[in-house]
Amino acid sequence: MLNSRIAAPLVALAAPLLLYGGALVSQFGFGLHPCEMCYWQRWPHQAAIILALLALLLRGKDGVMRAFTLLAALAIAISGGIGVFHAGVEYGWWEGLTTCSSTGSGPVTLDSIMNAPIVRCDVPQWTLGPLSLAGLNAIFSFGAAALIVRSLRRTAAA
Repeated sequence: MLNSRIAAPLVALAAPLLLYGGALVSQFGFGLHPCEMCYWQRWPHQAAIILALLALLLRGKDGVMRAFTLLAALAIAISGGIGVFHAGVEYGWWEGLTTCSSTGSGPVTLDSIMNAPIVRCDVPQWTLGPLSLAGLNAIFSFGAAALIVRSLRRTAAA
């Protein structure tokens, strides 16, 4: 049976690992090149992974573990907020970046510049019905952050 004390830090670790992992699989496994705002959504997930790992490593100190877990939840929610902004740009609700990004890597040569895909932030790479990947990230990130906070509140009350 799962120890209810570490349920929140485990969710705080699993959620960004799954969301960030899904982004990497879609990029490297399915060729969906991320735009600049896609990268922005990844950074808070990377921070949340580190914060959740710290929470689990310091689980002997309940207050410290809870603080790191709460910070991880905040980072996950920040990624959700960026996802809302990005989805709004994709749906044309507001204006986003005026530049496009390129996913070129390695040495910069004329060929690499000319062959690098241009990725627009206002055009979704993939959708599931009406939801883009940015919208899905927002939904799952906000849901995970709420679940983590709820779990922390329950263990505090117990």
